Amino acid sequence: MKIVRFIDSEGTVRLGADPEGDRANEVIETGDGGYAPTGAQPRIERFLAPVAPYAVFCIGLNYRRHAAETGLDLPAYPVLFMKNPASVIGHGENIVLPESCRQNPQVDYEAELAVVIGRAARNISEENALEYVKGYTAGNDVSARWWQKNAGGGQWIRGKSFDTFCPLGPVMVTADEIPDPDSLDIACMVNNGIMQQSNTSDMIFSVSRLIAYLSEDTTLLPDTVIMTGTPEGVGFVRDPAVYLEPRDRVTVEIEKIGLLENPVV
Repeated sequence: MKIVRFIDSEGTVRLGADPEGDRANEVIETGDGGYAPTGAQPRIERFLAPVAPYAVFCIGLNYRRHAAETGLDLPAYPVLFMKNPASVIGHGENIVLPESCRQNPQVDYEAELAVVIGRAARNISEENALEYVKGYTAGNDVSARWWQKNAGGGQWIRGKSFDTFCPLGPVMVTADEIPDPDSLDIACMVNNGIMQQSNTSDMIFSVSRLIAYLSEDTTLLPDTVIMTGTPEGVGFVRDPAVYLEPRDRVTVEIEKIGLLENPVV
């Protein structure tokens, strides 16, 4: 099932399943991790992110070829940082280049598989980890590189958490439709150019390993999002470097999930 959150023609936030065109079959959450249809088919006026996350955990340097292009050794443990949940936007919404980046316009794209946790998870084993997944969506870990490297005190959160820097969507595909999240094609296009093209099989730490690691003595609440890292081809390693500019359009495509598109302003 493909789940969407959206604004309808009356300005109400709704959940829908398996959207077609500008309409979706309205559903409500049942409390046991499932969805029940209401029988309504409201119009989708604007997509929201398919989940409103309580927390956004992010993994850096989690693709082997991305590590190689940056000249860094493979990490022994997942490289962890977080994004402000207020940075989350939906499909079709604008990525806004921040005023504070005008002197250092180094805003980059990062296509990522995003995992949505479905129920509270703590001290979960790798073998059982996928049982705690509600679904998967496409994400873009938009990053202000100068702020990430120079103005965050050595931490990445500042350069990763500007408003609009976490597009998610357009749909969340329920976990039953993606039994193997570690074998999905993933790509990023800026305008008509393919910038990233890989497969989640290149991840250093699998989805199960990430959930197990993050849940060690730490409760992952329902609707927590885990951004699982980006493959090779990011803008800052290119020669010359490629950064996002106004009027660009960024598209993240993930097999079995679809296309997440956002214009840049």
